Amino acid sequence: MKYSMNMLLWTDSVLDEKYLPTLERLKAMGYDGVEIPIFDTQGPERFAALGRRLDDLGLERTAVTISGADNNPISPDARNRQRAVENLKRALECCKAGGMELLVGPYYAALGQFSGTGPTREEWDHGVETLRPVAEYGRALGVGLALEPLNRFEIYLLNSAADADRFARDIGVPGCGTLFDTFHANIEEKDTGLAIKAMAGTLRHVHISENDRSTPGSGNVDWDGAFGALKAVGYDGWLTIEAFGMAMPSVAAATKIWRRMFQDEDRLAREGLAFMKRKSAV
Repeated sequence: MKYSMNMLLWTDSVLDEKYLPTLERLKAMGYDGVEIPIFDTQGPERFAALGRRLDDLGLERTAVTISGADNNPISPDARNRQRAVENLKRALECCKAGGMELLVGPYYAALGQFSGTGPTREEWDHGVETLRPVAEYGRALGVGLALEPLNRFEIYLLNSAADADRFARDIGVPGCGTLFDTFHANIEEKDTGLAIKAMAGTLRHVHISENDRSTPGSGNVDWDGAFGALKAVGYDGWLTIEAFGMAMPSVAAATKIWRRMFQDEDRLAREGLAFMKRKSAV
């Protein structure tokens, strides 16, 4: 296993030099890498400098992004879908420049946009057709994709591990797989272990996230089921803590964090890393 921390606990942009001490502390704690938010895809060269700093620190990295209403892969508007392709290709170029080996997230549909009904066959097909050239472009760049199913209150195309697995298989491009997130599974799945096994063939990334988005191990997620299933399917990739707090108003608003869930960010990072290592060793 490799252990990582999603930087959204502190910021939605790591390009600011003021976050260098945070990256240094994460390395000193024992993290192997970090997950970098890429929400502004203009100017991939900006991520090259970040990549060099992370190389100097000895931190590997993945990246996370989303799609919005104006670049929605499942939009009925072909021009909107094309903007999604272009935006995601730029995100992949940012990954290439910054040395991020994997682009993860729920970018197969617009986050927080709902139709009032469940996904249609047409929306599914639009998503597959939009993501396929993105996955092919990522493969050419050497950057993989990991598609993250979210709970029904945040997105409506992919809410379960089984659906995400089927969606990735429909895209059918090597290097395009799925992400398992324990927070979303805690809401949507009846059995965490069975859900992981359902996407075992496409699983490329794991988010370790408590039921209240705070310190992993402090809530009611079925951690024994999760780590037991990861061991059973032979997963040995990234375990990335995804926790959210109130450090960034924009992130707090997006994740609906209105009260402090933990003592401080560094303590969450230290205790979360110790928890992941302890559970992985069982």
